[in-house]
Amino acid sequence: MDAQGRGRADNIDPADQWVLNPNTGDYELRLNPSAGQSAVPGPRRSPQRPTGRRGQTGQSRQNGRSREEQDSREVPGQRRRRAPQPEPPGRRRSRPKKKSRAKKALLWTGGTMAFVMVAAAGGVYLYLRHLDGNINTTDVVGAKNGFSKDEAFNILIIGTDKRTGKGNEGYGDKNSVGHADTNILLHVAKDRSNATALSIPRDLVVDIPACQVRQKDGSLTTISGTPDQRFNTSLGQEGRDAGCTMATVKAVTGITPDHFMMADFNAVKTLSTAVGGVDVCVAKPVNDPDSHLKLPKGHSVVEGEQALAFLRTRHSFGNQGDLDRIKVQQQFLGSLARKMSSGDTLTSPTKLTSLAEAATKALTVDKGIGSLSHLKDIALELKKVPPKNISFITTPVIDNPADGVVHKTVIVNPTTAPQVFSMIKDDVSLTETKKKEKAAEQAKLKGPKSAASDVRVDIYNGSETVGAAQQTLTWLQNNEGVTKSTQLGNAAKAAKTTLEYAPDQADQARRLADIMGLPASALKPGKSEKNDQGLPAMILTLGGDFKGAGTPIAAPSKAPDNVEKSTADKTVCAK
Repeated sequence: MDAQGRGRADNIDPADQWVLNPNTGDYELRLNPSAGQSAVPGPRRSPQRPTGRRGQTGQSRQNGRSREEQDSREVPGQRRRRAPQPEPPGRRRSRPKKKSRAKKALLWTGGTMAFVMVAAAGGVYLYLRHLDGNINTTDVVGAKNGFSKDEAFNILIIGTDKRTGKGNEGYGDKNSVGHADTNILLHVAKDRSNATALSIPRDLVVDIPACQVRQKDGSLTTISGTPDQRFNTSLGQEGRDAGCTMATVKAVTGITPDHFMMADFNAVKTLSTAVGGVDVCVAKPVNDPDSHLKLPKGHSVVEGEQALAFLRTRHSFGNQGDLDRIKVQQQFLGSLARKMSSGDTLTSPTKLTSLAEAATKALTVDKGIGSLSHLKDIALELKKVPPKNISFITTPVIDNPADGVVHKTVIVNPTTAPQVFSMIKDDVSLTETKKKEKAAEQAKLKGPKSAASDVRVDIYNGSETVGAAQQTLTWLQNNEGVTKSTQLGNAAKAAKTTLEYAPDQADQARRLADIMGLPASALKPGKSEKNDQGLPAMILTLGGDFKGAGTPIAAPSKAPDNVEKSTADKTVCAK
């Protein structure tokens, strides 16, 4: 029986079952002595209090009890119910305060809210699981396992021309197995100060290397390489997967893609709709019967079918070829990036939910980044890059001489393309950034230089190029007059070329750095070694940045002047 039940059974006022404990200052429950409760100190009362009973005074009763009652028990007696009696003037009987309705409501609301929060957390977890389930993954050879937030990274973005999804029957090649129609290699710098989006034309003629494709049973099948093919056949043709396209990018540019993201026609439609449309600009009115794109001159907002039509239109822009369509695609992607990172999108739960649904459903990625957590990390890292330092550039090309009079394909420009590739590979921004090498680092290149004939150096090969040490030795001795040089074979693999030297060899180090185009970061003052003649020699270890004997090790500081580029913070109207 509870406290209130006991009070009613003995005709006791429940309020009187609570007394103040003077030792603790708290009210404590007081039950009938027959219940076997332990004694508690009696409540504080005035030494003389009128009791309302005739013949009893404060001397014969203490704190409202007789001395006999006080001796017989330690716990104060409980009063029987009786008719209410008037209180003495100026005094009110002290009673425990009952919780107000507001407090009870607050407690109830708090409990309900806690339940709702737990339920909501479960809902969020289930929703995240749902989004994870949306992501399509492919196990390809060459992709990294996982994503590192502390390194530069390269992601190959592929847009296929496969007719998948409702309403796409009129686009692309009816019988296409899904070629690499749009290709962008996205490089994000290690310090997140800049990023470069390198477009690779689908009609670029390249040698497609042999590649391995993983089958459904986990086995690997090797697909032979084919020379002089359009780049877009690196996917789909002969059963090639995105790993083959990644391998082709490395063969053409020297840059290794870490991961890939692949999207079809539906991705453009759903993503553009999820953000509420993408702002685009055309320098003249467009009414293209092939793509069904209709736009007035100036700025427009496109989404869904119109967004896809904008990206696929080429007969209305420039020379009606793939290169001018690439410029339109770059404009669209820059605008989409601005829209996705805008406050209007990031503060709208509806847009964020739609964007998350669209992005996870639209993409196929490699298993290394095939989770919502990894995709979120990539997006957050990319968001750190200022839009003004996100550069869009197309692979420098020239017309393919093999085409004859009618130019249908292009080849890599051997003069300007290597410089662009080198900058991306060596993590050099194509835009002006505030990143500057420390003065102390640059100081290593300043000062007197010895004669080339006085440079004594041992050369080791830590690069991927077979015979690099011998090539460098031959070039230094025959072309540059560094006759006191020796090659000593292979060393452990190194990402960067380094030159170690003793303090008294600094002038020799500066001369060799000048000859080979070494950056200041390659110079490592400290110690030298004894050569075959027992004389001190510097230690040159060629690394992954070695491009060939006679080619400067240091990456160019800026892109060639005749290479067009744009940035994500600006809108350029398509012409």
